[in-house]
Amino acid sequence: MDFSYDERTEQLRADLLDFMEQHVYPAEAVAEHQLGEIAPWTTPPVMEELKTEARKRGLWNLVPLAPHGLSLPHHPLGAGLSNLQYAPLAEITGRSPHLAPESINCNAPDTGNMEVLTMFGTPEQQERWLKPLLAGEIRSAFCMTEPEVASSDATNITTRIERDGDSYVINGRKWWSSGAMNPRCAIFIVMGKTDPSADRHRQQSQILVPRDTPGVEIKRGMQVFGYDDGWHGGHAEITFTDVRVPAANLVAGEGEGFAIAQARLGPGRIHHCMRLIGMAERALELMCRRATERVAFGKPLAAQGVVGEWIAEARVRIEQARLLVLKTAWLMDTVGNKGAHTEIQAIKIVVPEMAGWVIDKAIQVHGGGGVSQDFPLAQMWAGARTLRLADGPDEVHKASLAKRELRKYSAERS
Repeated sequence: MDFSYDERTEQLRADLLDFMEQHVYPAEAVAEHQLGEIAPWTTPPVMEELKTEARKRGLWNLVPLAPHGLSLPHHPLGAGLSNLQYAPLAEITGRSPHLAPESINCNAPDTGNMEVLTMFGTPEQQERWLKPLLAGEIRSAFCMTEPEVASSDATNITTRIERDGDSYVINGRKWWSSGAMNPRCAIFIVMGKTDPSADRHRQQSQILVPRDTPGVEIKRGMQVFGYDDGWHGGHAEITFTDVRVPAANLVAGEGEGFAIAQARLGPGRIHHCMRLIGMAERALELMCRRATERVAFGKPLAAQGVVGEWIAEARVRIEQARLLVLKTAWLMDTVGNKGAHTEIQAIKIVVPEMAGWVIDKAIQVHGGGGVSQDFPLAQMWAGARTLRLADGPDEVHKASLAKRELRKYSAERS
């Protein structure tokens, strides 16, 4: 395994780091101010300025959108990067998680939905929805999680998708549909059951539902530890009541929903982990700066023994997590998502916990400032903690990993 960056990656890293310094970091305070003056869940105007600059610099649609990093080889808007090439770039954007990913059109849940449309969409679906997503003209949402069931088991989903002539009719209730509160969110990918009597992994299907379809009702925006995540487009609770869409809106085919979800979640999980490495790095940087600037009990915080231990431990934990993420990216590129299944689950367990630990220690060093709006740490911590639930909770990944390990020894006994 060789994790050194190739020439193209090094150039993109340099360009992206300069973009962050010259435009993204200065825009953070501007965006915060604008969010207080515009309608809730509306994208701050400074985002369009960032997008324009990112396009000028060739920093657009960098995320791999197909297996083995094939990022739309026949589409002029695809960058064609591998997962290993994208990893250090996603890490950089994670340093400003509220602005940087969207500014280069590499933000969740849109990238995951682009992946679904790339891998499973018909030419018509790609023309209608994928192209405007790649152009950053619209936003999207993925509607899977439901309030009435334990959604950690995706087969629990109760939303119905029923065939009626040339249409499908959808009835159900979803929540935590990220991005759906944004007025620019134009399309939902909805997961529901087309055949409850089928095998438990063949009951589900996914279907494209335009936001303005009759029967779609946005009930409310969910809060995350008190944050409305307006910068992200919020997280919506949505009801679907006799929502009728053309049968051509079905993705792939009936019974393919669970497989599509797994194909979507694998890359999504590693992209989250890549960005979390960047969040942890920024938290460590802020912690070190604060520790050298502040004096308590006659000496800098950096000279207090426990703070030095936190800084050293943070560096070790970040490096360990990064190596595992890079190995996972390399495996995804060389043997595919299925071959990297163990590592994808491992990083989903390790990285959010690592980032939460580092950010927590940075908050502690900042004292009262750490939990205030004057620093990004509190909101970063909320994001890292949330990712121990999103895309599958820790316990599900641990149980699956344990089962996979034990299977080796069960085979020996038989």
